This record gives sequence, structure tokens and C-alpha cells, in this order.
Amino acid sequence: MKYVFAVLAILWITQINGCASPAIVQISPDTYMLTRSSAAGMFANMSKLKAGVIQEANEFAARQGKVAIPISQQQRRPEHGFPSFEYQFRVVDPDDPEARRTVLAAGPDIVVQTNQNIDAKLTNSKDSRESIDLYTELTKLDDLRKRGILSDSEFEAQKKKLLNEN
Repeated sequence: MKYVFAVLAILWITQINGCASPAIVQISPDTYMLTRSSAAGMFANMSKLKAGVIQEANEFAARQGKVAIPISQQQRRPEHGFPSFEYQFRVVDPDDPEARRTVLAAGPDIVVQTNQNIDAKLTNSKDSRESIDLYTELTKLDDLRKRGILSDSEFEAQKKKLLNEN
């Protein structure tokens, strides 16, 4: 009976310290993931949980003579249930250039999703072409006026004609 209580006590202490799921899972040849949950619920010390996971990943890499490079991390602290921490990392040689660049990209603290209907005015290429052509033609007429090839009255007449066509 004492043996059963001792085993249960060890399991309970292990879970409180964040060792509920200590298995390191290989995702690809050099990439691994380690996730731990804490049975302490809302009383869980997330910093201790994270530190334990990262330390275990570093020890895992060191046993292979390598260095753990963080890829991503995600902590979950559900309202009901067990908080958890997931850590993905690569294992590389200490002289690998990646070993010197070990900064995680910051992720959003909150993700907001909205669904909106957006009205957009669509134009076809014909409308765009006509607008460009009108501008080009007016520019050409103005250039002819400035060169003295068209008089002011001829320019105004041609401009009026172009504008009435569009």
C-alpha cells in the first residue's frame, strides 16, 4: 500500500513540475517538438514549465554534441483544463551559422478575425484604356497648341469633341 502511495505521489509531483508529457517528437531529420502540460491547472507556473521544456531540449541536443535552435513556441492556458507549452527546435552542429542566429520571430498575442462584406468598383481594361487614351489625346492636342500648329479655338473645339465622345 505504501508503494502505491509513493508512486502516486511521484506522478503527482512530476505533473505539477510540468513533466506530464516529456516525450521529444521528431518532426523532420533535424527538427523536434517537445510539449508539456501541467496538472496544476490555473495554479501552474508557466515560467517554470517553459524553462523546463527549453532546458530539456537543450540537454537533448547536448547529448548529441549539438545545439538546439528555437523555431517556434506556443503556450496554452485554457480557462478549463491543463496549461501546456509546445516548443519546436532544430538540432544543429555548434559551428553551424544557424547556431549564432537563435531569435524567435515574435508572434501575435491576440488574433482577431473579422468577416466583412466589401464593395469594390471593378473596371474592365476597356475603361482603363479609354481613360488613358483620352489623357494621351488631350496631351497631344495641348502640345500641338503650344507648338503653334493648332490655334486656341481649334484646340478648344478638338478638346470639346474628345470630351463629348467619352
